[in-house]
Amino acid sequence: MKKKALLFLVLALITGLVGFTGLSFSGIEVIRVLFLIFADLLIISLMAKLFFPDKPRMKYQPVKK
Repeated sequence: MKKKALLFLVLALITGLVGFTGLSFSGIEVIRVLFLIFADLLIISLMAKLFFPDKPRMKYQPVKK
């Protein structure tokens, strides 16, 4: 999910522009709900990048038996 942040940003922008620009058709509520879903996924993926970086901070050492 961390690598999908750019995709969620683009999808949220597109659905936000279509859903909230004043267009009126039968499926506009679905597009607005999709905007909320993509915006939430964007926030979750950005927070995952913040709290769980790709590179571990500790170096792992083998255990001697």
